[in-house]
Amino acid sequence: MLKHVTGLAVAAALTVGMSATAAADTVRIGWTAWSDAEFITKLTARVIEEHTDYEVDLVQTDIAPQYSGLAGGSIDMMLMSWLPATHENYVAEVQDDIVFLGILYTNARLGWAVPEYVPEDRLSSIADLTDAEVREQLDGTIVGIDPGAGLTQLSEQALEVYGLDGYTLQTSSGAGMTAALDRAYNREDWIVVTGWSPHWKFGAYELRYLEDPEGVLGGPERVHALARKGFDQEYTDLAALVARIYIPLDELQDAMFDAQETSYEEAVTRYIEANPGRINYWVTGEL
Repeated sequence: MLKHVTGLAVAAALTVGMSATAAADTVRIGWTAWSDAEFITKLTARVIEEHTDYEVDLVQTDIAPQYSGLAGGSIDMMLMSWLPATHENYVAEVQDDIVFLGILYTNARLGWAVPEYVPEDRLSSIADLTDAEVREQLDGTIVGIDPGAGLTQLSEQALEVYGLDGYTLQTSSGAGMTAALDRAYNREDWIVVTGWSPHWKFGAYELRYLEDPEGVLGGPERVHALARKGFDQEYTDLAALVARIYIPLDELQDAMFDAQETSYEEAVTRYIEANPGRINYWVTGEL
């Protein structure tokens, strides 16, 4: 999740299998299997297909090939660019070949999270993890996600910056992290997990972020919709539609939790049915 890496040379090789945009009435949207990206991408695709004459081809791949795909024109849009910090290196390398369409949601962030039942007077900041009793309660473990994720890299830096000797960053996957959280939460055991917002776990559990006084894990992020260069001129109607899409973070997290409980297709249907005025504005521009 949220890979923050320099260089797109490796990513370029992964785009070889992507064919160029095939037809004027088909739009190719890239996405990565992050819960927020999956929901917003499938929601956008549904709105486009139900309210315009265009069809949508969803291209699932890692985040780096999406930036390469935009730069090379093999995909038309992506709806998951985290800025100003998390994806800044990717954007810097392709900025002359992309177009910013709009901000999809704000106040996204990375951080370390704990359940609300963990006493805040004992653990409110990453700096509090140096306490020997706190470390014992946590078995010296920070539960992380993919080894190559940007959040993992930043978390490794946090261990060093805060002098968290005696701790291990346990890497696995996003699913592994949430499974560990679920087990601990049901037993009310102490646990610290690497996290990000939006994420469905904030709809499923009562969690809070630990303060990060050194700012190692970054600040608020905005998630942007990007398109290949020229897309906004060739598809002015679709570019305008996507530019109007905006979802409050709490609504997005609720919808992501709904998707986990049912399916993304069902969650998208329910969101559309619950927000007809908003969908109409996205499509027509009329309030």
